[in-house]
Amino acid sequence: MTTLKKISSKSAQTTFDKKVLSVVQHLQPYTKHRIYIAESTGIIPKNMYSSTGIIDDCIIQLYEGGYNIDADKQHIKLKLFKLVDEHLNELFRKEMFHKYSVSTDDFLKKELARLNEDFTVDADMDLILNTELTDISYHQNKDNKIYLYEDKETSFKKALDVSSLKAEESPKAVGRFYSWLPVNVSNIVDLYVFGNLEFEEIAKIKNISLTRVENIFEKVKVANKNQLD
Repeated sequence: MTTLKKISSKSAQTTFDKKVLSVVQHLQPYTKHRIYIAESTGIIPKNMYSSTGIIDDCIIQLYEGGYNIDADKQHIKLKLFKLVDEHLNELFRKEMFHKYSVSTDDFLKKELARLNEDFTVDADMDLILNTELTDISYHQNKDNKIYLYEDKETSFKKALDVSSLKAEESPKAVGRFYSWLPVNVSNIVDLYVFGNLEFEEIAKIKNISLTRVENIFEKVKVANKNQLD
């Protein structure tokens, strides 16, 4: 390789690396929040996993899996969010398996029964919203309190159309939200609120249609309001 080509190649790699690092600031709030929720609802042990560690693992996976050195920042952003999303989903599945000491299949069947068939399981073993969430009986700890940063709490309440919820009521309401809603559905809400992603971006990350994302989000909002009433 000529000196000019080496310099050009090194410059392109440096540019790509900078794009990757710039995406981390978007990944951190989302990943940190998902870990916090999983800890608060008893899915994973506290202080065992860190957002930085998970993001680092996914960045390594990105580099080792092959990448387009000329990819734009948006492409890299969605790719890393997808890797983190898949990493967290696999982690939660693994920990749920150990927590309940039953097979994944048995666990999902029991959860579906408790949900009155409001959810179905897709080919990837993900719980997907199927019908209205009006009669859900899914609870882990309905009195659990979950505290969000003030700015994120405002964004959370705005996204779910519950801005009128009083400050002192929020921790308990947020706790109930994450306790009765399956993690792979609350995940969609968190990609929007804490990942600052648009519905179109979420659809690409989850490999589902935009319409499906919009429908899930709307049904979650209705169900959440019903839970608060």
